[in-house]
Amino acid sequence: MSNRMVCREASHAGSWYTASGSQLNAQLEGWLSQAQSTAGPARAIIAPHAGYTYCGACAAHAYKQVDPSITRRVFILGPSHHVPLSRCALSPAEVYRTPLYDLRIDQKVYADLWKTGMFERMTLQTDEDEHSIEMHLPYTAKAMESYKEEFSIVPVLVGALSESKEQEYGKLLSKYLADPSNLFIISSDFCHWGQRFRYTYYDENQGEIYRSIEHLDKMGMGIIEQLDPVSFSNYLKKYHNTICGRHPIGVLLNVSYLFVYLFSQFASWKEQLFIEALPYV
Repeated sequence: MSNRMVCREASHAGSWYTASGSQLNAQLEGWLSQAQSTAGPARAIIAPHAGYTYCGACAAHAYKQVDPSITRRVFILGPSHHVPLSRCALSPAEVYRTPLYDLRIDQKVYADLWKTGMFERMTLQTDEDEHSIEMHLPYTAKAMESYKEEFSIVPVLVGALSESKEQEYGKLLSKYLADPSNLFIISSDFCHWGQRFRYTYYDENQGEIYRSIEHLDKMGMGIIEQLDPVSFSNYLKKYHNTICGRHPIGVLLNVSYLFVYLFSQFASWKEQLFIEALPYV
């Protein structure tokens, strides 16, 4: 039997972002230097997964809120763009490569998640085809570089979940949010507008089309900031906004809802959830 470690390659390096470690490091440092720390440290962030040319600067505002000194495990929840999933899936890899350094998957947490029977196993090809998680790996590596030997990641590919399944996964993951050494990263762009996305909602009262899109997205962001999964679900039913990470967001809202309910720390938790303005792609 081979003891060879299974590695997920940085398959989008060289296209969605530079494959040069030195260039990538300089870009990330530049974007982070322009971002401001707010009321962190964050327990959860939502950031985009488009090519860094489009969203690298935006993502820096979220990652600036991460405190590497207290973070020892990073959950990364991203939507599945290419493979239909009705549940969540875990990677067959043990290591995720980035142009900066390799990231180690937390096998103990993975083993605990497998035991629940709630997860599928994605193929390595599916994992490498998907970009929603990968686009957060270089930023995670950069944010955590001063503690790179002391943390692990827990990548989770999230399918097209029903509301009840979002609640189930929220309940399952709530115990991890209770641990302040765990950080949750939610991968999501917001409105995808136009005929190619079959979405052309336009509120003429907002003025030009881009103003309507901005208003729609900010409405959704405001609901997310209230940590109310029911209101977010109702918002999606009403406007059908093409938020590609809506299911990972739904899981996070159910995680935080249970956390708030169980631990009665709404004020302190709310201050630690950062929602940044995302690019319209």
